[in-house]
Amino acid sequence: MDDVQNTELVALRRQLEELKVEHRDLDDAIEALAGAGAHNHLQIQRLKKRKLMLKDQITRIESMMLPDIIA
Repeated sequence: MDDVQNTELVALRRQLEELKVEHRDLDDAIEALAGAGAHNHLQIQRLKKRKLMLKDQITRIESMMLPDIIA
């Protein structure tokens, strides 16, 4: 693995970790709002939508990090 690939992999890992942290934080925020009986359903819906977008990004990055398998 050359330096460019290694640098890209490190950047992807960093981005992946940041996305996972934000995903967990959103999960906690949604749970707190729902548990507190908050009646702002629009805000909860927006947080859930953002959480799904983050999950898609996480999945995309994880698939980019997997080596191609030669069949």
